[in-house]
Amino acid sequence: MNVIQITKAVDGLSDVFGFIAKWLVLLACLVSAGNATIRYLLNYSSNGWLEIQWYMFGGIVFLGAAQTLRLNEHVRVDLLYSNVSDRARLWIDIVGFSLFLLPVMTYLIYLTTPFFLNSFRLQETSSNAGGLILWPIKLVLPLGFVLLWLQGVAELIKRIAGLAGIVKVDTHYEAPLQ
Repeated sequence: MNVIQITKAVDGLSDVFGFIAKWLVLLACLVSAGNATIRYLLNYSSNGWLEIQWYMFGGIVFLGAAQTLRLNEHVRVDLLYSNVSDRARLWIDIVGFSLFLLPVMTYLIYLTTPFFLNSFRLQETSSNAGGLILWPIKLVLPLGFVLLWLQGVAELIKRIAGLAGIVKVDTHYEAPLQ
């Protein structure tokens, strides 16, 4: 398996978790609406329903971040990026991935893995009445950082291959409307 095939495999992995994140958006809306409806119509509430919503919001952000990077839709400082050539954009991305994204993701993986493992070992649960177990949402932290790290490596490889003329990298970026 060559390096470009590896980047395609990582892209596929990011797409799978991005697909899950997209469905979590709908599910979170349904749970939120259902919870509000039950609370006002039946005067019943549970902390578990509130906690599952923030579990889903965490999943949306952390599981969808790698696909956002893959699609070049992440937030960036476009002051320079939007005014330079495609080749310069490749260099900006290479420097950004190498000096910022990958080291920061490595550090965050290092910090959050023991955080999750301790919660899993203790089978930690929420202190709220009717609350949920906590390790699943704590697992999302290192998982999301690992996915973003993998996608960062894949994007770095693509940018280097783009500079070498091996692949065509779409560096098009549209700043969000303000």
